[in-house]
Amino acid sequence: MSSHHSHFRVPCRAAPAAAGATGNLATRPLRIGAACAVLLLAGAGWLSAAVAGSADAPRDLMVAGYLERVQIAGTDLVFKARLDSGATLSSLNALALERFELDGEPWVRFDVVDPEQEDERISFEYPITRDIRIVQHNGEHQRRPVIELTLCIGGHHRLAEVSLVDRSQFTYQLLVGRNHLRDAVLIDPGRRYLQPPQCPAASDGSHDPAGG
Repeated sequence: MSSHHSHFRVPCRAAPAAAGATGNLATRPLRIGAACAVLLLAGAGWLSAAVAGSADAPRDLMVAGYLERVQIAGTDLVFKARLDSGATLSSLNALALERFELDGEPWVRFDVVDPEQEDERISFEYPITRDIRIVQHNGEHQRRPVIELTLCIGGHHRLAEVSLVDRSQFTYQLLVGRNHLRDAVLIDPGRRYLQPPQCPAASDGSHDPAGG
């Protein structure tokens, strides 16, 4: 069965935003009808994403499972994702990765596996915010592009960096790291899928880049 592609571009910076979009990052997914704004406590078995980054952890934290369904804001894409406070950055499976320039700025084009239909691919285009260099187990260095995505976990949503890497060998396409969890989410390692994603509507302009 041949693979089918849908296509997403996220205009920002020098590229014009889609009509009706709000915020500094906009998504124009062809799978949905409208342009959208982009919007573990050590002890007792708890792992705290908040404590990992701060000695004074806030008390009102959302409890999430170690696996959650996580939505990319501005799209209808919901991934089964692993939450990992041991990871500094979130990362997303990126296939057929291709760098290019748009209005003199570095961008990246890549595919993800459709979470609802594994024989289909969805294409994205995003501006690159920076590159990171990873030392692999064999000692070789790998350069990875980093983009910004708003991820929704329950009612928590945050715009933060996501590194792009081929995660085909892993079970989950999306790994949610500390940068999306800090000061907002506690991970219960014994439970799964506690918080269905509740992304804010594109039209309300709701977005807090510092936290959910």
